[in-house]
Amino acid sequence: MTNQKTAFLTQAAMIAAIYVVLTLALAPFSYGEVQVRISEALTILPLFTPAAIPGLFIGCFTANILGGAILPDIIFGSIATLAGAFFTWLLREKPPVLGPVPPILANTIIVPFVLHYGYGIPLPIPLMMLTVGAGEVISCGILGLSLYSVLKKCKFGTGHFSQ
Repeated sequence: MTNQKTAFLTQAAMIAAIYVVLTLALAPFSYGEVQVRISEALTILPLFTPAAIPGLFIGCFTANILGGAILPDIIFGSIATLAGAFFTWLLREKPPVLGPVPPILANTIIVPFVLHYGYGIPLPIPLMMLTVGAGEVISCGILGLSLYSVLKKCKFGTGHFSQ
């Protein structure tokens, strides 16, 4: 295995692990119809490395399993995170403020349907889109862009850290 492949796998594994730990450690905020999943701030990382795409997907998948989510949530919640991460990576050459948009949109659209049809939460889907979307704006937008600024100052996206 080349050093580049090893670095990719290591970065993906570390991102997945951090996502799981943050999600489970802050579980009261990470699940439900009103949620601010702090670990979603990591969805900004595809702007730095493509290893964040599988890392975020595996992290979300694992956190949903360990957090006791139902199968539709495990599948579709993880797909929302995967789609958000992939489209954030596609925006890596654009202004960084656009980076949080894909995960915000993916989760705002997908998660309320899982909450309504999977968990039987009787709130109207548009209302849950607002609550989930607001949580995503906080975690991906505010916290994610804050994380981006810190990592950029540390030159995370340059040299041996980037792909």
